[in-house]
Amino acid sequence: MGRRGGRGGYLPLFETEGRGRIGYKLFAVSIFVGICWIWVYRVSHIPTREGRWVWLGLFAAEIWFAFYWLLTQAVRWNPLHRCTFKERLSQRYENELPGVDIFVCTADPIIEPPILVINTVLSVMAYHYPPEKLSIYLSDDGGSDLTFYALLEASRFSKHWIPFSKKFKVEPRSPAAYFSTTSHPHCDAHSTQQWLAIKKMYQDMENRIETASKLGRIADDIREEHKGFSEWSSTTTSRNHQSILQILIDGRDPNAVDNEGSALPTLVYLAREKRLQHPHNFKAGAMNALIRVSSEISKGQIILNVDCDMYSNNSETVRDALCFFMDEEKGHNIGYVQFPQTFNNITKNDLYASSLRIISEVDMPGFDGYGGPMYIGTGCFHRRVGLCGRKYSEDYEAGLKQNARSVEESVSSLQERVKGQASCTYEENTEWGKEVGLKYGCPVEDVITGLSIQCNGWKSIYFNPPRKGFLGVAPTTLAQSLVQHKRWSEGDFQILLSKYCPFIYGQGKIDPGLQMGYSMYCLWALCSIPTLYYVAIPSLCLLNGVSLFPKISSPWCIPFFYVITAKFAYSIGESLWFGETIKGWLNEQRMWMMKRTTSYLFALIDTVLKLFGFSESAFVITTKVADGDVLKRYEQEIMEFGSSSPMFTIIATLAMLQLLSMVGVVIRVVLKKETMVVEALILQFLLCGLLVIINIPIYQALFFRKDKGRLPTFLTFTSFSLALLFCLVPLFYK
Repeated sequence: MGRRGGRGGYLPLFETEGRGRIGYKLFAVSIFVGICWIWVYRVSHIPTREGRWVWLGLFAAEIWFAFYWLLTQAVRWNPLHRCTFKERLSQRYENELPGVDIFVCTADPIIEPPILVINTVLSVMAYHYPPEKLSIYLSDDGGSDLTFYALLEASRFSKHWIPFSKKFKVEPRSPAAYFSTTSHPHCDAHSTQQWLAIKKMYQDMENRIETASKLGRIADDIREEHKGFSEWSSTTTSRNHQSILQILIDGRDPNAVDNEGSALPTLVYLAREKRLQHPHNFKAGAMNALIRVSSEISKGQIILNVDCDMYSNNSETVRDALCFFMDEEKGHNIGYVQFPQTFNNITKNDLYASSLRIISEVDMPGFDGYGGPMYIGTGCFHRRVGLCGRKYSEDYEAGLKQNARSVEESVSSLQERVKGQASCTYEENTEWGKEVGLKYGCPVEDVITGLSIQCNGWKSIYFNPPRKGFLGVAPTTLAQSLVQHKRWSEGDFQILLSKYCPFIYGQGKIDPGLQMGYSMYCLWALCSIPTLYYVAIPSLCLLNGVSLFPKISSPWCIPFFYVITAKFAYSIGESLWFGETIKGWLNEQRMWMMKRTTSYLFALIDTVLKLFGFSESAFVITTKVADGDVLKRYEQEIMEFGSSSPMFTIIATLAMLQLLSMVGVVIRVVLKKETMVVEALILQFLLCGLLVIINIPIYQALFFRKDKGRLPTFLTFTSFSLALLFCLVPLFYK
């Protein structure tokens, strides 16, 4: 490999662009000045009697919002964007490319159907990369023979799919995604025949897998086809089984070739040992088992991990990542390269704000400006030594040469020897989960693992190419989206309360801007209280005629109007710049409010309960499938409720509270001719009106919809009763 420091006259394998942000910085300064004037108003106009405590509560909420806004400015101050030069990589290192081990993780064959899993596996098997240097590992934490059967079918189909996809330069290389977006190739008759044949072959495989999944068992004649099925018995369950390791394609075997005689990548199935009396540490435990097993089988120096629903959308992604790791001057201290988490099922107006567009287009490039993005658990290429806890030092030569594999040892012998690496007891009295591998004890183990790697001296890279590297499945119901964000915010808040708090653990090790960036996410849960206060209290005070903002005729209105309108205008412009619609922006504001008043609130409550020992951590998998009616409503952008969840009760009650407050003040103005109310309460009226507009889909689900996705009648009655009760209870002291 080439030498570091640019010696030898090498051109760089990647370039970095820091786009000017002078205009934004001036805008941010003006917002800060406006916030300061709002504080001056709050301090100088504190009521002496009526509404004093409500006023102070609102002031406290505004101080929090300003503090949180200042934290968010860190990631907007110095964003970086990158491009790679893959042709230079090929010219210099085509014969010296490192081994790449790819980890695909699944945990439940019901929530994550086997056909979905193997499409991801097939997409990464077909990367434009030397197959003898690729090894794919499927970690099945559900320990399901259905998943094993699907992978066995995929191993056979790969002999046809890989040469076909490379010959015709197929993109994406997930068969399901490719055939769903390509009706017919525009090519000669012979090529068309090949296309139709491979499509039929895939459909036949899909039918066999789905038939087995519906039956819930593997037929006896199929079991006889592979000795691996003998690992499952009548007593095997997802939480109680021995280590199951099967090498379905052995990359060392010269006979492991596709139907055109080219080598195939190594393919391994692993279900680590599970016993009821042993903690298994969820996905982090599965990843650590894969690290150990792969270090004995393929020993790739680069590790890519993807979730089972995140198929490869770009066959060049491995080469993109290696442009960073193998750059002679700047690649030696790069610990991981993170690609964005993107989705293929986002609706036109992004109904549940699932695209995470601000995170991927704004936050992550901002992180990159201070030393690199956080690790988000999927679509990430790691340097093995960094993931295993090694600290970076200037004198460390971070070479990426492939370690030699043992060709003498038979597959059966290798499998038996390596199984112990995936046993329940292997990690006892070791540093695994502490200093080595992914960290344990947190629902967002990926974030603290990435933070630990950065604190060990490694840099990370965020790369967001025009053609996305990976595409996954976003939640298709409101409940799924809220539960997902609850888990994220709960895990991030636990980081803040642990030894991994960015301002403590990262002190002196990472840039202060990076510490602020991490803290943005760690404080999600705490944002719930001031948001809940700001959503509910001004509307209740509006109904009772208590003014919390300056009169429309007062010059003190100017800072409030400027901060509100400027932030909204910038937010809308930013959304349009990134390809969203106005309706998509409105959906984002709605989900922002819902997540803060439910997901983050429940995350805060659960974390406090855990601190006092009243509950334990649990990992919730977001379902990847939806029934026909639910999917149809999602595609029509109709919000899916359909149950009486506590989160929905809060959402509906707040919506009813806004509606009752708005109706009440309109009655006072129209019927009672209390025109003075308009001047004194105009800002509260506008705030309440905006919240009513945001809540229109909630009112539709409460009163007008008849489908199964509406809010239940009992919840309509409950939310109305609670909102009415809150309206009647005195909320301030005279």
